[in-house]
Amino acid sequence: MSKKVTLKDINKIAIPAIIAGIAEPFISLTDLAIIGNVTINPTESLAAVGLVGSFLSAIIWILAQTKTAISALVSQHYGAKRLHAVKTLVPQTIGLNFLLSLLIYITTYFAAEFIFRVYQADGLILDYAKDYYRIRAIGFPFTLVTFALFGVFRGLQNTVWAMRTSLIGAIVNALFTYLLVYGIPGVFDGYHLAGAAFASLFAQFVMLSIAFYYFMKKTPFHLKISFKANPNLKPLILMSLNLFLRTLSLNIAIYTANAFATGYGNSYIAAQSVLMNVWLFFSFFIDGYANAANAIGGKLFGEKNFKSLWYLGLDVSKYSIVVAIVLMISCGVFYRNIGEIFSQEPEVLKLFYAVFWVVLAMQPINATAFVFDGIYKGLGKAKFLRNILMVATFLGFIPTLFLLDAFELKLYAIWGAFVIWMLIRSLSLIIHFRLNYYKF
Repeated sequence: MSKKVTLKDINKIAIPAIIAGIAEPFISLTDLAIIGNVTINPTESLAAVGLVGSFLSAIIWILAQTKTAISALVSQHYGAKRLHAVKTLVPQTIGLNFLLSLLIYITTYFAAEFIFRVYQADGLILDYAKDYYRIRAIGFPFTLVTFALFGVFRGLQNTVWAMRTSLIGAIVNALFTYLLVYGIPGVFDGYHLAGAAFASLFAQFVMLSIAFYYFMKKTPFHLKISFKANPNLKPLILMSLNLFLRTLSLNIAIYTANAFATGYGNSYIAAQSVLMNVWLFFSFFIDGYANAANAIGGKLFGEKNFKSLWYLGLDVSKYSIVVAIVLMISCGVFYRNIGEIFSQEPEVLKLFYAVFWVVLAMQPINATAFVFDGIYKGLGKAKFLRNILMVATFLGFIPTLFLLDAFELKLYAIWGAFVIWMLIRSLSLIIHFRLNYYKF
């Protein structure tokens, strides 16, 4: 039994996971970049797309926790050489994801205006947001089933299939968003926000089709649903519920931030939309090593190889921090160019540039938090992760935001609260891992 997982083994999972991970926020960033440069109401359009993107991310993160749960169970059984025990669990999980996504789509379709009023959107921003959302949300079943399949792939220690699927989806989305938003002169006029929404919907369908191909051709699983509940279904549902509550807490923080920014004015929510989506892009980028920690950590836990698990935590943390520092330096060099990708509005850019350095400075903190998140998800410690996130949100983020907002710091208040939020998450996980998994 080896003492350490090699860098080659980690990168074999992490690098494809990074590429796959950034493809999803890249779709949202593509929409922001293209919509932010339209000539018709660019500030309102950018704000609407940003709000919808944040809400979609919130819903998908909450509902896609079965991806993490199925990944943890598959990887643990893979390590224990007992994949046959989860053979009926996989199609049952896919079926549950599909039914749940339909329910959420129907519910939120009719509640779209109420949802974005809660975000304090009104007027043209509200009209744009609800229309854009009602088209994009059709893709809920496509996205959630695709994510469940990605969880199975990761549990099998393979992130290459998800990478290929996501890359193709991102390219399809970029091409069709540009064409459908701006149109082709002499052929058809652009469809503004509706064009971006339909492009994203088509990209989601393409990704689902490719993911199903890999699932059917490359994995030992099938789609035949057994009506006899797999013994692991209850643990999966319990793990998913705990991760659901954890992600709900996470999205309360993001919602509160967006609600405050909307209250400050249109330029503030437009700038906040760009800052948040760039932050999410960085998060998914760094999360590649967290995915490696998740898959390999679950496998080592199934093997009861705690020594390698300890070294995994140390090594993956170092690698992810290096990635975070590279991102910081790269964005520092192109600091002003990045803002101009998303908007040409002087007030929006002024607000973005004033706060973007905070987003960059917190990346090493994010890196350690995400890595240990990944490890603990692989270990199936969903209850502990739930508790940490709830403490970080309700005793860290929200009090800090209200305190700093009282000093009228506005976007600085929001991102100062995010720094405290990530510090609590990161330090809590590091300390707990040191106390519980240093066993030699």
